[in-house]
This record gives sequence, C-alpha cells and structure tokens, in this order.
Amino acid sequence: MTKQVENNDLPVVAITSGEPAGIGPDIILSALMNQSFNARLVVLADPDLLHERAEQLNLKPNWIIVDTADKAPIHQLGTICLLPVKLATTSQAGHLDVANAPYVLKTLEIAGKGCLNGEFDAIVTPPVHKGVLCETGVHFSGHTEFFQALCHSEQVVMMLATDAMKVALVTTHLPLQQVPQAITDETLTRVIKALNHDLKTKFGIRSPQILVCGLNPHAGEDGHLGMEEIEVISPTLDRLRSEGIDLIGPLPADTLFTAKYLDHADCALAMYHDQGLPVLKYSGFGNAVNITLGLPIIRTSVDHGTAIDLAGTGTANDGSLKVAIQHAINMANNAKKHS
Repeated sequence: MTKQVENNDLPVVAITSGEPAGIGPDIILSALMNQSFNARLVVLADPDLLHERAEQLNLKPNWIIVDTADKAPIHQLGTICLLPVKLATTSQAGHLDVANAPYVLKTLEIAGKGCLNGEFDAIVTPPVHKGVLCETGVHFSGHTEFFQALCHSEQVVMMLATDAMKVALVTTHLPLQQVPQAITDETLTRVIKALNHDLKTKFGIRSPQILVCGLNPHAGEDGHLGMEEIEVISPTLDRLRSEGIDLIGPLPADTLFTAKYLDHADCALAMYHDQGLPVLKYSGFGNAVNITLGLPIIRTSVDHGTAIDLAGTGTANDGSLKVAIQHAINMANNAKKHS
C-alpha cells in the first residue's frame, strides 16, 4: 500500500462504511471502482474489512491510506482512499455482531465532528442496522437524529430526492395516530424555514417554490374531512408567504404529485412519511438519495437498508450510493458559493 498526498480545492467528502456485515462495504467498493467523482473521497473504515470484502467480490482497488483528510487525493476510477477506523472484532458478510456497534458509531462521530471542524465538506452514509446499535443500550433512532444531537440542531428535515423530484417531510417516523398532533404552527414554521434556507444555500435555488400537502384527504374538503388545514396549515402558510417564502398549498396529496404541479416547483413537502415517500420511491427507488436538511453540515445517504442477505454476494445495487455521493459534492460546491 502507498500513501499519497495531494492538496486540492475540491470538496472533501467523508464516506462512512455503515453496518460492516451489510452491503455498505460492497456498494462503496463497487461505486468507487466504477465511477469517478470530481472530489476528494475519504472512506472511514477498517482496511481489513474492505480488503476482505474486495477479495470476496473479486475486486482489486488501488488502495491509498491517509491519516488525515487533507492528504486525500482527487478521486480516480478504481481508487479507494481510506482513513482507518478499527473494527472491535472481525466482521463476516451477512452475520451481524453487536460487538461492532461502537465501530459504527465511531465512524459517524469522526465524520460529523470532521464536518463541524472543517476537515470534511460533506458526509455520505451507507445504511446501518438500528437493531444492532440499540442492543448496546444506546438509543439510536437513526442517522438523522444522531447528527441532529451531535450538531445541536433545533430542527432537521428529512428529504429524499431523485432526478425528477424532491420530497421533504414535516414528520418522519411517527405512528399515524400521532401525526395530527405533531402538525403545529411551530413545527411547520421551523420545517419550512429550514427547507427554504437549504434549498437556497445547499442546492443553489435562488427562489424556491415549495408545494405543500394537506394532511387530510382532499386537503380537508373545506373542513368536511378534517379541520387541520383550516385551523393550522393554511394560516401558517399564509404567514410564511407574507415573509417572502413561495408556498403553494395546502394541496390534496393525490393530485399534488402530478406533472401539473411538479413540473413547476422545486420541492414537495409532505405531512408524514407514507404520504410522500411511496410516490418518490416508486419513481426512483435505487437511484434516490436521502438528505438531512437543517444541519450546519451536509449529510446525504442511500434510500435503502443494510440488505444483510446480499452482503458479499456481488448483487447489491450501488446506484443510490453513487447518487448520494454526487449530491453531496454538488451541495458542498453550492455551500462554498454561499459561504
């Protein structure tokens, strides 16, 4: 192995390795072996883990080991630049081991703190296994909440994006019966302001237009199918419009996701998880990216899980990771322009 040093103004992107027994190592190897990116990519992983998985997949990368991110070179096809993080115990593809949960959390911590101190410009996260992490006694509800706590951010917004559309959520992983109580003026205001801000600063959209779903069927049908639109959603949208945010809605979700609206807007805002994401995933599953907005850092992720049964088989699809990496690079470049 050789150590290479090269300074460059291109974004430095940290890529965590995800659950070591899952497809995270597979898709990292596949993506970086088969596509070049105009950035400096640093994989936070145990070198032995990636070496063994590469052999299992019959891949022969050019390995570069660095001890600090500033020594990472521009990514070249077939090259994997590693910043070593040691596993707690040997990992085998397809076999979960709770002993490696601290390793997973350590990679996330290094990436997050590295972004906060300027070592990295963005983070890309392959999937982790929440069950394994929670078995250690650590309450881990997801990457989003982890980085929210690390960054001390008041409001974060989950967005998924494809080439065709962007869908953000007011509420995320809540039981359906709890959603109406969670739709408040305060929550809507924080979410919409964070979304509008990041569409400008991280996506380079000068004047974003945001479509907003109603909560109820037919957006409440003038109160006949629910009062949330009349009592909460519409008054909040009216006030935010008066502050200069371009909002359309509340619109019925069953017609909002049509070309009539989507072709002329920058993002759709759904009230809850399964209102907006089934449409997006139907249109682009496997090639979508999960983006956390509202953070002082840039974080993107894949749109799928650990797929333990596919680990080490060579059948995992790396499409979503490639999209996540490219989005992270684009967002980092836009953020530099607005800094």
